[in-house]
Amino acid sequence: MSLTVQTEQRGDVVVVSVAGELDMATAPQLQDQISDLLEKGRTRLVFDLAEVSFCDSTGLSVFVRAKNSTDDAGGTVRLAAPQRGVLRILEVSGLVEVLHTYPTVDEAVAADQPALD
Repeated sequence: MSLTVQTEQRGDVVVVSVAGELDMATAPQLQDQISDLLEKGRTRLVFDLAEVSFCDSTGLSVFVRAKNSTDDAGGTVRLAAPQRGVLRILEVSGLVEVLHTYPTVDEAVAADQPALD
């Protein structure tokens, strides 16, 4: 199965919608998209995983690298709406909290907004 990646700007957050299987064969495609966003100064990323049917350790490493890169640049990474199987992989790997995982894209985007005083 192939992977599709689409981006949508929501304020200063970029929602990266990923669909398909995220594995050794497709992870480089997502990594290239992330690298392009980072080069453009987009450091606040929400990954919409609602349409990701499978994610292996290679896919997880893409998210960890994205988090490390955005942290270095003062940004953030949030994951949103993972399907049950993908959520289980995140839980077992201990990454569900490290990667700040939310049930919906809207919640992930809202969590990334600075608090108003």
